Amino acid sequence: MNVAVILAGGVGSRLGNETPKQFFKVAGKTIIEHSIDAFEHHAGIDEIAVVVHPLFLLKIEELILANNWLKVKKILKGGSERYDSSLVAIKAYASQKDTRLIFHDAVRPLVSQRIITDVIAALNTHKAIDVAVPATDTIVEVNEQGEYISSIPNRKLLRRGQTPQAFHIETITKAYEIGLKDPNFISTDDCGVVVRYLPQEKVYVVLGEESNIKLTYKEDVYILDKLFQLRSTELQNQCDFNTLNNKVMVVFGGSSGIGESVVNEAKQYGAKVYSFSRSENNTDITIRQQVSKALKSVFEKEGRIDFVVNSAAVLYKQTFNSMSAVDIENIIAINYTGMVNVAIESYPYLSKTQGHMLFYTSSSYTRGRAFYALYSSTKAAVVNFVQALAQEWEGEGICINAINPERTKTPMRTHNFGIEPEHTLLDAKTVARDSIKTLLSNITGQVIDVKINK
Repeated sequence: MNVAVILAGGVGSRLGNETPKQFFKVAGKTIIEHSIDAFEHHAGIDEIAVVVHPLFLLKIEELILANNWLKVKKILKGGSERYDSSLVAIKAYASQKDTRLIFHDAVRPLVSQRIITDVIAALNTHKAIDVAVPATDTIVEVNEQGEYISSIPNRKLLRRGQTPQAFHIETITKAYEIGLKDPNFISTDDCGVVVRYLPQEKVYVVLGEESNIKLTYKEDVYILDKLFQLRSTELQNQCDFNTLNNKVMVVFGGSSGIGESVVNEAKQYGAKVYSFSRSENNTDITIRQQVSKALKSVFEKEGRIDFVVNSAAVLYKQTFNSMSAVDIENIIAINYTGMVNVAIESYPYLSKTQGHMLFYTSSSYTRGRAFYALYSSTKAAVVNFVQALAQEWEGEGICINAINPERTKTPMRTHNFGIEPEHTLLDAKTVARDSIKTLLSNITGQVIDVKINK
C-alpha cells in the first residue's frame, strides 16, 4: 500500500504571520489543498495521511469535506520538530508491514504527477527514495565562524533536495529506532536519518523539478503564483474542444472583438451560445435587471448554464483631467459595475452546474498608464475581483479566471490607437481559443496570459 504523508505541522514562523504558510491562498486554493490534490488524483496512491499542528485539526477536516477527498484516511497531530511529525506517521502505520510511506512537505504545492509516478516506481526496486535537482550554483563550504571558504565541493556531485521522500516502512522505522538512541541525534529530513544510521541502505535519487519549490519566505508566494500560471497553460493544452458540444454558454459583449470570436469558436464545436450586448439586443450590463433577464431567458430555454463570459469593456484614451463626467461614469459602470452585475446574477446558475466564469483584464493592470488611468485601474480591479471570488466560490465548485491578452486587434483598440502593424497584435481568435481552453479546464483564481507567438 502506498501512503502519502502530508507534513503540515509547521506554524510559519519564518513568514512572520499568524497563519501557517500551508494555509496561504494561491491560485484559488490553500497551499495544502494543492499539495493534497496532487496525491488524491494520482492513481498510484492508495491512502493519504495529513500530519498537522493540533490547533488546525478542525481546519483540515473542513478542507476534506469541501474538497471531497476520498483518500485522506488519517489526520494526525504533529510534533514540535519535523522528525516528530514523521515519527507520528511511522507509528500510525507500524502494524501494516507492506506499507510504503511517501513523505511530502505540504508547502510544496507544485509537485508533479511525473515525480510521484517516478517515486512509486523506484520503490519497487529500492527501499529509500529522495527527490533532488542538480545544483546550478557553486556551493562553498566555510569555516565554523563563517568567515572563510574551507572547501568548494564538485558541483557535478551536488543536488538540492526536495520532497517527496519515500521508504519501505521497515526501513524508515529501523533508521529512526537507531537514530533516537543517539544522544546527539539531529534530523532535518528523513533521508538524512537513513543515510546516517543505515549507511548500508542506498538512497535512490529521483530527478525533481525546478518548479517543485518550497514556500519558505513571503517572496515565494509571488513565485508560486507565477508558476501556477505557467502550469495553467499546460493544463489548457490538454483540453478537448469537442467537449463543448451541447454545453450552454452566455457571452456578454459578444457582438464584436474578443467576445464575438469566443461566440464563433464555441459554436463551431457545438456549444449553445447566447450573446448579449447593447448593440445586439439592447442588453446593458450596467443595469443589473437586464443582466438578470438575459440569464433567466437562457435558463428557461436550456435548463442550465455552463459558462458565462464577460468581454464587455470600454476604453477612452485621453488624460484623466480632460475626461467628461459622463465618460468617467461610463468606464466605471461598464468595466467594473457591469462585471459585478454579471458575477452576482450568474452565481445561482453556475453553482448548479459547477460552471465556469471568465473575465478579461489587460496588461496595464500591473501598472497604471498615462492616458487611460481609469481603464488600467478597472482592469486591476478585475484581477482582484477574480482572485477573491475564486476563494469564496471554491466550495461551490465554480471556477473563475481572468484572461490577460497582449495587445489584440479589436474595434476598441483600433478606435483608440489607430492602424498598427499586424505582427504586433494578437488575433482575437487566438485569445478566444485560449479563453475556451480556460473554460474547459478546472483551474480557478488565475490570470491567464495570452501572448503573441507563445
